[in-house]
Order: sequence, then C-alpha cells, then structure tokens
Amino acid sequence: MQFSRRQFFKICAGGMAGTSAAALGFAPDIALAETRQYKLLRSHETRNNCTYCSVGCGILMYSLGDGAKNAKSSIYHIEGDPDHPVSRGSLCPKGAGLVDFIHSDQRLKYPEYRAPGADTWRRISWEDAYERIARLMKADRDANFVEKNADGVTVNRWVTTGMLCSSAASNETGMLDQRVTRALGMLAIDTQARLCHAPTVSALSPTFGRGAMTNNWVDIKNANVVLVMGGNPAEAHPVGFKWVMEAKISNGAQVIVVDPRFNRTASVADFYAPIRAGADIAFLLGVINYLLANDKVQMDYVKAYTNASLLVGEAYRFDEGLFSGYDAAKHRYDKSAWQYQLDENGFARRDPTLGDPRCVWNMLRQHVSRYTPEMVSRICGTPQADFLKICRILGETSAPDKTATILYALGWTQHTTGAQIIRAAGMIQLLLGNIGMAGGGVNALRGHSNIQGYTDLGLLSLRLPGYMDLPSEKQTTLADYLAQITPKALLPDQVNYWKNTPKFFVSLMKSFYGDNATKENDWGFDWLPKWDQSYDALNFTQMMSEGKVNGYIAQGFNPVAAFADKNKASGALSKLKYLVIIDPLATETSSFWQHHGEFNDVDPAAIQTEVFRLPSSCFAEENGTIVNSGRWLQWHFKGAEPPGEARNDGVILAGIFLRLREMYAREGGANPAPLMNMAWDYRDAEDPTPEELARESNGRALADIKDDRGAVILKQGQQLADFSQLRDDGTTASFCWIFAGSWTEQGNQMARRDNSDPSGLGCTPGWAWAWPQNRRILYNRASADAQGKPWDAKRELIHWDGARWTGIDIPDYGNAAPDSGVGPFIMQAEGMGRLYAIDKLVDGPFPEHYEPAESPIGTNPLHGAIIMNPAARLFDADRLRLGVAADFPYVATTYSITELFRHWTKHARLNAIAQPEQFIELGERLAASKGIKAGDSVKISCKRGYIKAKAVVTKRIRTLLVDGREIDTIGIPCHWGYEGTTKKGFLANTLTPHVGEANSQTPEYKAFLVNVEKV
Repeated sequence: MQFSRRQFFKICAGGMAGTSAAALGFAPDIALAETRQYKLLRSHETRNNCTYCSVGCGILMYSLGDGAKNAKSSIYHIEGDPDHPVSRGSLCPKGAGLVDFIHSDQRLKYPEYRAPGADTWRRISWEDAYERIARLMKADRDANFVEKNADGVTVNRWVTTGMLCSSAASNETGMLDQRVTRALGMLAIDTQARLCHAPTVSALSPTFGRGAMTNNWVDIKNANVVLVMGGNPAEAHPVGFKWVMEAKISNGAQVIVVDPRFNRTASVADFYAPIRAGADIAFLLGVINYLLANDKVQMDYVKAYTNASLLVGEAYRFDEGLFSGYDAAKHRYDKSAWQYQLDENGFARRDPTLGDPRCVWNMLRQHVSRYTPEMVSRICGTPQADFLKICRILGETSAPDKTATILYALGWTQHTTGAQIIRAAGMIQLLLGNIGMAGGGVNALRGHSNIQGYTDLGLLSLRLPGYMDLPSEKQTTLADYLAQITPKALLPDQVNYWKNTPKFFVSLMKSFYGDNATKENDWGFDWLPKWDQSYDALNFTQMMSEGKVNGYIAQGFNPVAAFADKNKASGALSKLKYLVIIDPLATETSSFWQHHGEFNDVDPAAIQTEVFRLPSSCFAEENGTIVNSGRWLQWHFKGAEPPGEARNDGVILAGIFLRLREMYAREGGANPAPLMNMAWDYRDAEDPTPEELARESNGRALADIKDDRGAVILKQGQQLADFSQLRDDGTTASFCWIFAGSWTEQGNQMARRDNSDPSGLGCTPGWAWAWPQNRRILYNRASADAQGKPWDAKRELIHWDGARWTGIDIPDYGNAAPDSGVGPFIMQAEGMGRLYAIDKLVDGPFPEHYEPAESPIGTNPLHGAIIMNPAARLFDADRLRLGVAADFPYVATTYSITELFRHWTKHARLNAIAQPEQFIELGERLAASKGIKAGDSVKISCKRGYIKAKAVVTKRIRTLLVDGREIDTIGIPCHWGYEGTTKKGFLANTLTPHVGEANSQTPEYKAFLVNVEKV
C-alpha cells in the first residue's frame, strides 16, 4: 500500500496504534479498519496539550489503564482533541509524532556522570547526583557570593553559576525555577524567550501596555486582511493557520505574505512580495508614510486613542541615523531627551488640532517621510508595484468596519532591530484603528508550547513574575525601588494600572518568603539579588569565554544548538567546572565534550568540565499548565510514568535545593539567609504538586480582605478571585499577579472545557482561562468609539449600555463611562497607544532602518555613517568574527520546516523518517552560477565556521536588486545535529553571529553573510 507524505501523517495522527512507523509496516488496510476498536480496548483516555509550538493544540492520549494489578500505563496512541476550540481535532506532523517522542530511544532513563577529561558516561544514583551537584554549587556560591557591593549596598548576588530554564515545562515547574534561583542569588537566568520572542515584550509593552499577542488564534478568522511578515505559520504553526484559511473562506479575507522566500504560507496567499532579510523596518515605515500621505488613517481612533496629539520635548531630535543623547564610547543613548513636554502638573502637553510641529503626529510624518516607495524598493529589493499594492490593501482597513491582523514570528524578532520592527507593525495598526478589534491586532506567534508562560513568570535575568523588574543595585531600598518602577499618570484621570505595582510586588514577596517577609524587613526586599548588569545569554557566554563562570544548569534547553555561534558556545562550556543537564532527551549540549567527527570536532581529554545528565519527565508524564500564544492557561493531565528512573523536573529541583539547604544548615556558608528564608511550604517538600503550586500562583488571602466600605470580600485562607483583591500590606500572597483568577474558590479555571461560542467571533470564555482576568482580546475598549458604540456592529466585543460596559469579552477598562476621558490602553501612563514610545526602548522612540551586523551592501542608503543599530549588543571579540560581503557575498536566513521542531523532533522516529537529512535551499540563478544541482552536497561557510548539507534548488528564492546590486539569499533550516534519530548533521547556529538585538539581546539569526560552494 502506497502513501503520500500527507496520508502518512494523517494515518499516524488519526488512528494508528503502536509506534507509527512499525504500525505502517503491517497490513495497513486492516489496521485502519480496526483502529478505533483496538485503540479503546483496555485503554485510559487522558487530555493533554501538544508540547511543541504555541498553538497549544488539544490532544487525547490513550494508555493501558484498566486498573489491572501491576499493570504500568504506557501511552500507545495520541490523536487530536475534537473539542479544542483552536485545533478542533487536528494535529500537524509534529503532533502526529508525539508517541514516537514519548518512546524515543533517545529518552534518558538514568542519571549519568561524565568526569573531567573522560570520554564516556557512567551511571550514578540520584542521591550521588544530588549530593555532588549541591556540593559543587555550594562551593562556588561560598567562594563567589557578593553580599555587598563596593559601595556597601546589599546586593546578595551570585553570578558565577547560571541557569537556562525550559520553555516547554509547566508553569508550576517554572515557579520552582524562579524560587530556587532567586533564593540562591542567581542572576544569570534565561529561558528560550531570550533567543526567540524577547523582542515581542520589548516592543508590544511600550506600544500598547502588555507584551503579548493582542488577540488569539481563533480570532484571526474575523480579519478582512491578514498580513504575514516575519513568519511562516502554514509551516511553523499549521494547525493555527487553519484560522487564516477560515478568514479567506468565510470572510473573504485577502492574505498577504512578505518574506525572503516564497514559502508555504505564500503558496496559499492572495499576494506575495519578496523582501531582503533584515530590511523589514524600511518596508513598514514605508507603509506608514503611504498611510499618512494618502489619508488612509482612522482619524477618530487616532485622535482619541493614540498619543498623536501629545507634544514631544524640545531636546528630542533625529539626525543622520542617530537620536539625541547618543554616547558613541558606550554605544548607548541617554534617553532623557525623549520625553513629552510636561505642564506645571507633570502631565503631557497636547494639541488636539495636531497643528503643533512638535506633536507626535507631525514628528512621525517627518520621520517617515524619507521612506518613499523608491527608497523602500532600494533597501528591501521589493518591486515598487508590489509594495504599493500592499499599501493600498492595508490602507482599506482604515475604515471602521474593516480590520487587518498582522502575524509574525522569529523572522521579525531575531534581528538587531527586532523590537523596532514589531513597534513599526504596532504603529501601523494604531493608525488603521485595528488594535482592540476582533480580527485585528499584532499577533506574536510564539514558538515553544510554554514560552509565553515562562516569560510571564519572569524567568529572565532582570525580571520577576508578572513583568515586574528585578531591583538593581541602584535601588537600595524598597521605597526607592517602588518609587522608580511605579509610573505616575502622564495625563489626568487615567487608569494607569501599573500604579498598583506595590500590591503586585508585596504579594510576590509574601509568596516568596511567607511569614519571614514582614513590614519591618521590607517584605524581604534585601534577600532578592540586585543586578549591576544584564546576565543574559549573550553576556554570560562571553563571561564563560573569559573564564568568569564556573557552573551552568540547562533545564530543557540545548544551548549548543540554540545559542548564537555554536563554536563560541561550545568553547565557553569547555571552560566551566560543572554543567548540569535536566532533560528528557540526549542533547548536543550534554555531549558537547564528545568527538563527533567534523560535526563536533573536539578532544574530550582536553575538556575538564564535569557533566551531569539528569533524566526528566516529558509533557505526557506530568500535570500542570502551559500558556499558548493567545495567553490561554490550559491544564493538562499525566498519562503515564516517565521511563526508567527519570523524574519530574520539580522533584529534581527540589532534590538539589533541599540538599543545599541541609548543607547550609549544617555547615553555614556565604549568607544563608536568602536561601533559608525562601518559603518551601509543600505537603511533600521533595515533590511539590502542580495543584498546590497552581493555587499559589493564583494567590490567597492571608487575612480577611475588606473593600472600601469595610465589608469582608475574602476570608483568610481563601483563593483570590482576581488581582483587584491584591494588597500591599502583607495580607495577600500571589506568585504571579497576572495569573490571579486562574484557580479561585470555584476551582481550577484552567481546566474548564466549555467550548461554546454564542457570538460566532471565536470568543470561548469558558475554555481554559486567559490572563488577564480571562480576557480574550486585549485593549477591547478600543473596539468602541468615544461614545461607547462599537466601531463595527458585526465585530462587537463590548459596548456601553448606559450604566456599564458589557459584551462577549471581559472589558479591558474597568467601568469608566465613555465621556470620562479615560483611555483604553490602561497599562500606559497616558492611557493611549504609543506612536511615539518616549523612553521605553533603548534604541529610539521611533523605529529606524539599520543594516544587519553583516550587511550585504556595506552601507545604509539612509545615512551612510550609521550602518547598523548603534545600540545593538556586540562584544569586541565578536566584532572580529563578523564577515564582509567581499568574502561572504550571500545573505543567509534560518527557518523552520513543518515536519521538525527545533532540535526535539529529530529524536522521534516518524519525524526522522519524514526529514532524515540536512538540506539548505538556494535559488536557481545562484545554483547555476555555482554549478550546483539539486541533491548536490554543498558547504556553507562564514567567518565563524561552516556546515555541509544537501542542496535544494528552487524557484522560491529570487535574486533581488538592492541598492543597485544583485543580492541572493540562502535558506537554512535549523533542525539537525549530531544527536538524534535522523542522520547526523551540522548545527545551523555554527553560522550565526554572536550579536544581539538592542533591547532584548536576542541574537541575529535571520540575516547574516555566507558563501556557498559545491563539495
């Protein structure tokens, strides 16, 4: 029986029993006919969510579970959950291979140890692993802990050991990550967001108030226009992409794709335009220039809901590529000149007529006027006619009854200008009136299944849960810290919801330190580590390279395969004293010391790093929550035990943490107080349950809570109903304030399964729970006009009924009347969406086009003296590793393919069968000039190293005319490596430069220079 690739995956996802490849090997016709009966025989059904991308598809897992004595559950079949509002029973090729992931022969089953200089693993016991790791950590902490800095300020930090936290583990595991690392004083904390979507928060929060996807997956169907740029959802998020197709089929939506490659999304789009990788800001600012010049702006929306009328300070200027306040020696700006003009009350001055030349509206017009269609085409390589057609299509959605949605992913974030690319998209949507609207928004399509949750939990170097900042060493007291991070309103009568920061912070401290946090000790403020610089992945790798780091913990994270410049990352790990891996799979990081030919050409004897490989459970073997792109917290259930001696992440963390506490209690050491005072009040200290952690995340009353009239609204010990009940007097505890409401006195809201959608707009408030407050579309007050009437009756989310706001969604506003003057962007100090970002980004209040760190043209057509982003992160050592176009003439960009997910699915047999061997993609013109044919082996090289792969020669990549020269692009999938079930391959990040986005330090994976030659 013959199968196409599509049929192959459909069979495996929709009904086959056993391992997919084995099942296909016998009598497929009979197996298909009997599959339902076989599947249900002696089985137990468990509901879970796919562990891969951020669509968060629902799955049904079937395992042996009839209660027979001594029977151990084993998951033998997984299919899509037909009740799930987003996936509706669908699974993509990655989801179809989940059984093979669970039962991969690459699963780790026993703790293992690699001694310094050794060339093999040896098995050890859990107790030996815990004891040795704790001993190494204690020795390093005792030797390098900084209790007070040179100025005598209490900082309680430990920066010679760091931790990389998972992005697919549950929120409850993430809570333990945060608790353990901060208790120890660690600052070098990162999650996968640093390498992918950190620029999303850096951009969307300053623009709208929150750093998350504004709408949700299903809402995409309500759009009239879908602009896909900086992403390829048909490939990377295929099940979520069904809602783009729904918009086309049911709503007549036009789908536009702008991308360096004619990709899978482009193949079903209505219009495609090519663009040079790294030129997106020029394109988007060109769109803004078109909208302003052609009056394609929803002016009532812009005047009422954006800061267009606010006046910019006289000190602000932009000249020849630089904003005012730049320090060339430090490569950073003094942002004080970027503020509004303020009146005698400290409020921003404004001109409702938009006539003042210093108002944001006119400053914006001046700034974007240089981005003419001619300049856009010159920089981007996009034909002018194509660019103008897209402008016209987008411009039509400035009408109140039309909306456009913008979908993006890593194609925007992984640039030295990533945050400003996203900012430009947000500005377009504000001008068109598409924020807060059904079918509108700027929608970040996050990659990993819980990267949103781990970002929400603040698992980054300088963050705390709920998007609060970790105190710096310059914030020496609690009062100073709260005064600096709590914003004051910039216009009168605004909600300015961040004014409640003291309530969020004090409640977090009570969750952190329990009864040990008191008013007298400032709720334990001094126990928190205080930072002096960012210890993000780029900086920490540099510190490792310089021999300033001793230990690293990688939990569900594969930095050798994920960090920029693989050779630098491997060299950095080689200088560590110890490395701890917590993972369900064998990763390249765990075996970075092994010789794998030219894939990893190292001498094990020369590498003295002690390595511990600790086997953890996977998604199917734990309860807990993950957060999808749409901010939905979805509870999933355990279907089986992990293999061998593998343990849940929480058990592993507890094992190390509790032994450290025992050592400090017995032996003393460097300032034990932060460690010993951290609360760990779980029924079983060595195995905290997800349920008790989830309740802790929501928060509870520590005393009776009363309203303004003195009535008790919450009794001591009860779960909070929402974050409005938080207090700053120590009477409430909540680990993550934005999650308040997720587990209330009514129970676990995240496990709800009511998928009804009475409005037909895709709003299913009874399914799971979305932060904040179960709101499905952020800023939805902006979906109604100044009088409270929906801009478009067909897309009504909320309206003012004369006494209150009501509708299908939770109002993002409170209950201020339409004529109150309260703006809809309630997290902003001025209550408005920001066309001008004041001082909230480090590289300018407006976006500006800068070339990638490795530019194929070697100049910037807008300002030749300032070529790349002047505020980007680039160490001197890495500057020497940058190539130039004379040696490496082609632009390379990394991307994902449907059948594989990063470096996980190469361990799953089904996915390995579908994409067994590494390849790269190049256009026909370039291939012909190099004598390369399809299937040839080629070498792709840059100044940092090389990879080899098979060549796919395609029409999908065009040669573009950029600044008078022809530019060719090479596409490089980023999935293979020297571990896994696929054929061994090279790590694609061997080629990527160690340079970071200015605001988030996310590396530039999407535009760099290479050469290609036939092997």
